[in-house]
Amino acid sequence: MSELPPCPKCQSAYTYEDGELLICPECAHEWSATAASASENVIRDSNGTPLADGDTVSVIKDLKVKGSSSVVKVGTKVKNIRLVEGDHDIDCKIPGIGPMGLKSEFVKKVSE
Repeated sequence: MSELPPCPKCQSAYTYEDGELLICPECAHEWSATAASASENVIRDSNGTPLADGDTVSVIKDLKVKGSSSVVKVGTKVKNIRLVEGDHDIDCKIPGIGPMGLKSEFVKKVSE
């Protein structure tokens, strides 16, 4: 019998197969064995387009800057983004504001 991977959610070693799915009995997380090995963590914009380091994105919603009275307006283009792990997926410099973290759900990829 082959060794099954641990649960990606809770790291439990007690996973089992059910058809094409792998299931964790401790946290009830289900995932595909083929998808788990194929893709790690793809960050996507609001339209579902995959993002990469160095992309240019546009803000789709007015965003308040925490701790300031500034607002990042709709349509603001942000060049040369950097993808990071965490709550805010994108590190960037916004013109007129400076370094900032953005969530990928509030941006869309722009063709340069």
